[in-house]
Amino acid sequence: MSWELFDWSIIGPAMAAGLLVLSTHVPLGQVVLQRGIIFIDLAIAQVAALGVIAAGFMGWEENVYAVQAAAVGAALLAAVGLQWTESRWPEIQEALIGNLFILAATGSVLLLAEHPHGGDYLKDLLVGQILWTTWQMLIPIAVLYAALLSIWYFGRARLGRAVFYGTFAFAITASVQIVGVYLVFASLILPALATRRMSGPWRLLAGYLTGSVAFLAGIVVSALLDLPTGAVTVWTMAVTALATGLFIGRLNRKRPV
Repeated sequence: MSWELFDWSIIGPAMAAGLLVLSTHVPLGQVVLQRGIIFIDLAIAQVAALGVIAAGFMGWEENVYAVQAAAVGAALLAAVGLQWTESRWPEIQEALIGNLFILAATGSVLLLAEHPHGGDYLKDLLVGQILWTTWQMLIPIAVLYAALLSIWYFGRARLGRAVFYGTFAFAITASVQIVGVYLVFASLILPALATRRMSGPWRLLAGYLTGSVAFLAGIVVSALLDLPTGAVTVWTMAVTALATGLFIGRLNRKRPV
């Protein structure tokens, strides 16, 4: 057990990053679960990661703006494509999403095949490096998420699916570079699953609380045990979501008919 990393100058920014990710992922995850397109987050996260890898493959890794443009462009292209396929072939949308994920994942492997540190680079994108987040890194993400949440809550009724897919692309692109592909999926789906028997603002609040407890537990445990934070937090998210789901189910059974 290591106490060296148990430092609030490290844990504080990491926890703030987790809360920022949850701010968009909890409401988006509830819609994903409702629409039955569970793996869209995993697919678009992998496409955004492919965009980051492609930027490095073309020698742009030192240009932050070029990397972000590649990641956002790839995610938006995937989102537009999925919006189009949903309007044309809604009955096979989940299968198409799965195929997109496989293509993006194997594309990443192919682009990194000759990279001297390709394995480590791919692992960082999958598991994330949230424990090394700084306050300065979070400022542009906070501004982006504030804009996305404003559009989400005030514009989606008018613009429909375009807002959903566009918000999804931008939110996933930002979060995958902080917490990794696996934790992006867990943050979207597990709080939504845990609170599926609830509705309205109480469900949103319960989802935020579930995710927040999971992030705090994952960051603290990983710091103490010197384990990959993303992987540990996926597990704490699963345990917390299970506990929340069981608690909500018990409350529902106690209600008078």
